[in-house]
Amino acid sequence: MEIILSQAANGLVLGFIYVLIAVGLSITFGMLGIVNFAHGAFFALGAYFAYELKMRFGWPAVVFAPLLVAAIGIVVEIVVIRRLYGKDPLVSLVITFALALLIEAIIRFVWGADGKPLAPPEFLSGFVELGPIFMTQYRVAVLGFTILALVALWAFMNFTPYGRILKAGSRDPEMVDMLGINLPLVLTGVFGLGCGLAALAGVLAGPLWTVSPSMAANAIMPAFVIVAIGGLGSFAGALVAGLAVGVVMSLTIQFWPQASTASMYALMLLVLLLRPRGLLGTRWERFE
Repeated sequence: MEIILSQAANGLVLGFIYVLIAVGLSITFGMLGIVNFAHGAFFALGAYFAYELKMRFGWPAVVFAPLLVAAIGIVVEIVVIRRLYGKDPLVSLVITFALALLIEAIIRFVWGADGKPLAPPEFLSGFVELGPIFMTQYRVAVLGFTILALVALWAFMNFTPYGRILKAGSRDPEMVDMLGINLPLVLTGVFGLGCGLAALAGVLAGPLWTVSPSMAANAIMPAFVIVAIGGLGSFAGALVAGLAVGVVMSLTIQFWPQASTASMYALMLLVLLLRPRGLLGTRWERFE
């Protein structure tokens, strides 16, 4: 029982990291209608920027990594993604897949193909024992920080004018445009926000995973699975689905390591058979 509880707690940490990735992917798809297959590459880029900033300036400088990746995302939206709006989703899938390969090739060229160690801060290098649950201090810190980040994102989306514009535009971008709001600027900000969330997840995951080019592939598929399970555009759905995927994968790793990846696909299959729109998904007229 102690092993199960500890693995479940570790699964919550993994799940919250997946939630950060999936929320950014869901926002991008819901607002822009773009299947961003390069989302995992921005996750990996965040981890590598964190590694580079930590090596040069120490851990405090790592806070700039998501901002730098968000800025890169804004440039990518202006140069590439903006030309994909209104086109066949297959076109965006192919273009963003090529973009993911390009970013991964740049990572390999700059940092090499071998993994980079990113140790957690020294003051978070110990362990925490909460009854039968045994975790590292860094995992506890990641758990707390991701919860705060998600609460801040939820408050931003629901209680700020820009957040309300994002929610309205994800349903009816033409209406937002007719209200006189600069829609291209909003779309650029949305893509930058999604990339920044992916990069933030990469920064947090760096000390837990090996910082390597394969991080992109290891992140993008769980993100798509979580969006499918939770429901398109549902913040709460992504949260529930991400935690479920993280816990299921962690428990499977403990008792049947070979099936850890397959377990999330099995969970997705089960949920979609019972509810095709996802756990908390609703009808989106613009995609039907």
